Amino acid sequence: MLFQNWQGIVRTLLVGVLAYVVLVAFLRISGKRTLAKLNAFDLVVTVALGSTLSAILLQESIALAEGAAALALLIAMQFAVAFLSVRWKAFAEIVRSEPSLLVRQGAFCDRALRSERVTRDEALGAVRAAGGRDVEDADFVILESDGTMSVGLRARA
Repeated sequence: MLFQNWQGIVRTLLVGVLAYVVLVAFLRISGKRTLAKLNAFDLVVTVALGSTLSAILLQESIALAEGAAALALLIAMQFAVAFLSVRWKAFAEIVRSEPSLLVRQGAFCDRALRSERVTRDEALGAVRAAGGRDVEDADFVILESDGTMSVGLRARA
């Protein structure tokens, strides 16, 4: 239960180093978009990459070449989705969520807050992080597709 044999440990270390090198190389080849701020689709790909790397490391039935092919497939699919999203607006709308206006001219947009499952305190925290004190200080707060909040403060008189 605690130790099976040295062969399994050596295999895990060797395949782990090689799989890590393969993953880093594929990510460098695929470009910065693969590592950009995460939207829902990017998060799924990131989790899948981690799960695949874990399977390569721990399952002796998966050869390094098969694991590398799986990693390459996931990264290629991510690249294809990003490529199509840039060139085909309808596809982009299917894959990515649209930003949502949470605060407009110093007032909360309660319907948007509810639909995005964001509390007033969370939106207010974004206002404070941007240098405002209260919701009235914000011209807008937008929940971006990647989950971050953009804040525009009102001009002070």
